[in-house]
Amino acid sequence: MQFRPLGKTGLSIAPLVFGGNVFGWTADEKTSFDLLDAFTDAGFNAIDTADVYSSWVPDNKGGESETIIGKWLKRTGVARDKVVIITKVGSDMGQGRRDLRKSWILEEVEASLKRLQTDHIDLYLSHWPDDATPYEETLEAHASLVAAGKVRAFGASNLDANQLEASFDAADKAGLPRYAVLQPEYNLYDRAGFEGPLADLCRKEDIGVITYFSLASGFLTGKYRSKADTEGTARGQAVQRYLDDKGQRILAALDQVAAETGAKPAEIALAWLMAKPAVTAPIASATSLSQLASLTRAASLSLSADQVALLDRAGA
Repeated sequence: MQFRPLGKTGLSIAPLVFGGNVFGWTADEKTSFDLLDAFTDAGFNAIDTADVYSSWVPDNKGGESETIIGKWLKRTGVARDKVVIITKVGSDMGQGRRDLRKSWILEEVEASLKRLQTDHIDLYLSHWPDDATPYEETLEAHASLVAAGKVRAFGASNLDANQLEASFDAADKAGLPRYAVLQPEYNLYDRAGFEGPLADLCRKEDIGVITYFSLASGFLTGKYRSKADTEGTARGQAVQRYLDDKGQRILAALDQVAAETGAKPAEIALAWLMAKPAVTAPIASATSLSQLASLTRAASLSLSADQVALLDRAGA
């Protein structure tokens, strides 16, 4: 397994991150344990979650995903330095707002550590921009957690180029460490938010990038090709927006590359992301061992320049 440095954090991760948003949602505890066992047994090491996962499920309140990961860590006895745990703070956990105040971060990190049953988080991300809180206050909170040994590195999710640049300026003026990792939405279909100024800034400043919605809510697996295919599925509503001319062009390109390589569309879509110079690793989730086996094969799939160009044109 070829590990990649995650920006300047000092962390190294395999080229695929497991998305823990499914834990406590479409994957129950036993299935989650099996998936995590298989993922790490295959040589992968990074697991992404958030304090708020999976609060959208009826009767859930958030923290379910972290709790399952914590139970898995304790059950398996896996060496803690062999796993990179990524979690996020800042979503509404009942306080009524997206929240990156120092007081909230210092409170919520303790809840995450307890649920994860660990003494440190490898990568702690500010989940959403919080316009009501100065960057300096948020960065000071993160820096204090690093100093205390509770967090190894920190970054942000969902910032655009101007926001990320502003956070750098604030850090430099206050003498605080910068965000070292970005988690943007980026996939073959949704490209405008990352490509261009944001990707250029990440490359210029050596920011680690781990992409979410890497398979566009499952659309890029190729199993959703019409509205009828989405009915009765957990992600059906989210997938319907991709069923337009652009989406069909992308599916056709994935089908062509699949015919040439023998790989599945999801594997190709992930390999396309892995080939992007600004991307460290995409995040993807699975709810069965067969799905997971397919996703992990993406790490050994090498696309030709012509195949990358074909996919680029389809999703332009």
